[in-house]
Amino acid sequence: MSKAKQLLNLEVGNVTSRLPAIVSTGCGEAFASYRESTNLDPLLLNGDAVSVLQSIPDKSIDFAMTSPPYWGKREYDGGGIGLESDPREFVKNLAAVCAEVKRVLKDEGSFWLNLGDSYNLKGLVGIPWRVAFALIDDQGWILRNSVVWNKLKGGMDNTKDRLGNVHENVFHFVKKAKGYYYDADAIRTKPREAKVVNGSVVSATGVSGVRYKRQIELSTALSLEEKSAASDALDKMLRDIAEGRVSDFRMVIRGQQRTTHSDSEKVSGRAKELRDKGFYFLRYHPKGSKPADVWDIIPEDTQNREAHFAAYPVDLCKIPLLATCPEGGLVLDPFCGTGTTLVAAKNLNRRSVGIDISRQYLELTSERVTKRS
Repeated sequence: MSKAKQLLNLEVGNVTSRLPAIVSTGCGEAFASYRESTNLDPLLLNGDAVSVLQSIPDKSIDFAMTSPPYWGKREYDGGGIGLESDPREFVKNLAAVCAEVKRVLKDEGSFWLNLGDSYNLKGLVGIPWRVAFALIDDQGWILRNSVVWNKLKGGMDNTKDRLGNVHENVFHFVKKAKGYYYDADAIRTKPREAKVVNGSVVSATGVSGVRYKRQIELSTALSLEEKSAASDALDKMLRDIAEGRVSDFRMVIRGQQRTTHSDSEKVSGRAKELRDKGFYFLRYHPKGSKPADVWDIIPEDTQNREAHFAAYPVDLCKIPLLATCPEGGLVLDPFCGTGTTLVAAKNLNRRSVGIDISRQYLELTSERVTKRS
């Protein structure tokens, strides 16, 4: 048995439980063994991110998420990215890692990147978007969402000539425009239920259809045929509400409600539908609504880390993991630090691989993921 396999202490389908080992040599062989296993404890690879990633085969990772060292913010153990004298060098170095992430990511995979900004000579540098544009323009990544992480109860800001900085960016990248894994139902919030009041169906937010029926009857903008079609469609929608096929709805009637998004029929299908039919519906999914792109999440400071100070929390990883990584999928964090992504992955029944240049941080990760199990 090779040294890498001895360190991992792996048996395919039957893995002994102990502190996850840290592998510094033979990373490729260790990854191959781990990939064949069912072990939920993470594989920890010690070394420079680009070098270690080069030992991982193409299209072997289901999901990647990371919060790399921010430029000019802290001096991390082991050096590495973030210590460059010029922010453009930081962008270049981080993009090189992201290029390797793209290579090892499956075509249906997703890459989530959390980045905070930095000041230089009193000016906000715009680091997150510089990196995002480099990935889009130079590497062909497709940006699906730019999430604003509102860091509730963030650190105090004592500056006297600008506003406090309380948000960071979380970018969702994919390799192709269609066909990537996405489970929207896994992240929906449970909707409130419809009810029957005095024999009438009332939606979760109190929509009974009475007001819409009255507007249809009194409309001077609808023809008789359009009124009849609108009334029939409204009755059908109320039946769908009663039978749980739709959780809630809004009705837009020509001459009554404002068209959503745009009145231009060239750019809005809704406007065209209003012109052709005289009405349309906004339907709410029966399984609830998806999260929006502003997340209120408290930075993490509860794990008693004495040697690592990043506020990247487990809660930040939950929506990305549930929505874009299949259960049992393989997760990658190329700057894993003390293992937040890996902890979240294990908690959600995903295997994970963490890379970091600092062995000290990986030792903290090894202890941390064991405590959370």
